[in-house]
Amino acid sequence: MGTTSLNQMIHSGVLWQGQQASVDNFVSTGFQQLDQQLGGGWQLGNLVELLCQQPGCGELRLLLPLLLERQTPEKWLLWVDPPWLPYAPALRASGLNLDHILVVHTRQLKETGWVLEQALKSGCCSAVLGWLPSGQEKMVRRLQVAANETGTLGFLLRPWAAREQSSAAPYRLQLEPASQGISLTLLKRKGGWAQPEINLAVGEDQLLPALQAVPTLHAVG
Repeated sequence: MGTTSLNQMIHSGVLWQGQQASVDNFVSTGFQQLDQQLGGGWQLGNLVELLCQQPGCGELRLLLPLLLERQTPEKWLLWVDPPWLPYAPALRASGLNLDHILVVHTRQLKETGWVLEQALKSGCCSAVLGWLPSGQEKMVRRLQVAANETGTLGFLLRPWAAREQSSAAPYRLQLEPASQGISLTLLKRKGGWAQPEINLAVGEDQLLPALQAVPTLHAVG
């Protein structure tokens, strides 16, 4: 096969061209099977959409190894508009330092986008988690630009309805509860094809029941 034919196949989308990325740009998910599908783990400076069949289906347990890895006294783990108050005893028992977690509840969607964008741009957060409804394509595009500017990891936790909508997030994962953990399908990944469904044992700790909150900051207009 000649070089010209190969280039034509790449440009037509029949083949995709892999790009080398530094190992330093990835943080392990804590799950070897998922690391392999992602090409090394969560890639810094990108948005990851977690499309959940229902809130509390295991999305925070999936992210727990990442949160433990990224917690540092110098930066926040920021949670924006979680559907329930985080359960402080379970978070503490899992090894998270509550002093490094900041929860923000906004009053309207415009504030949500502003808080997420400023957090990603500031570089003061080691990871940003935001609960965002379906739609919001322009907002997601701005958030991806902001994450890329500072190399911050951003996670958008969204309903299944968002699957049918376009998104600037380089990574999209579909989650649903399984008998032992969660069923996960990688719908979109940077530089590669979608991947088949896998099952992950993520533990049974409930991290988001509405029982007790960690420190909360209310956004102001």
